[in-house]
Amino acid sequence: MSGWRKIDKPQPGEYATHAAPYLELTPEDGPILIHLQRTGEMLAGLYRSLPEERLLYRYATGKWTMKEVLLHLIDDERIYAYRALAIARGDTTPLPGFNQEAYALASRANERPVENLLDEYALVRRSTLALFNSFTDEMLLRRGNADGHSVTVRGLIYHVAGHEQHHLKIIRERYLKNVE
Repeated sequence: MSGWRKIDKPQPGEYATHAAPYLELTPEDGPILIHLQRTGEMLAGLYRSLPEERLLYRYATGKWTMKEVLLHLIDDERIYAYRALAIARGDTTPLPGFNQEAYALASRANERPVENLLDEYALVRRSTLALFNSFTDEMLLRRGNADGHSVTVRGLIYHVAGHEQHHLKIIRERYLKNVE
């Protein structure tokens, strides 16, 4: 695990205020890339341990299945990695938001084998880690506009990690609550 750079936790004002609860779920001491790597491995193990019917379970009407949650994590990570890349490279173009419900509806995640989704997840995570590890200290502090919010590159990095923790918490509390 050596070789991953330390990235200090962003301060308020470096991320959208609605993301604050996500960032509260991230480590305080800077090894966010190690955290992302380990969480990715743990999440893949969790999904592999569950039967197909559990991966298609919805804990309430209108809620996503676990497969849809996984593809949502993939989509969100891709979008936030792109935002981080654009801002790190000095692009000052305001970056648009996205409609996560529309993405999930169009994803067809439930029709895909879980191993196919996990392969995609692993590839995206490897790419994300390589990208985030490549940023200089100066790049991490660059500021841009994403979805109408002023953010820094490191704020976006921590959003990815915290957003995943948020969904893992929901998975444990609502999808796996009665699973032995």
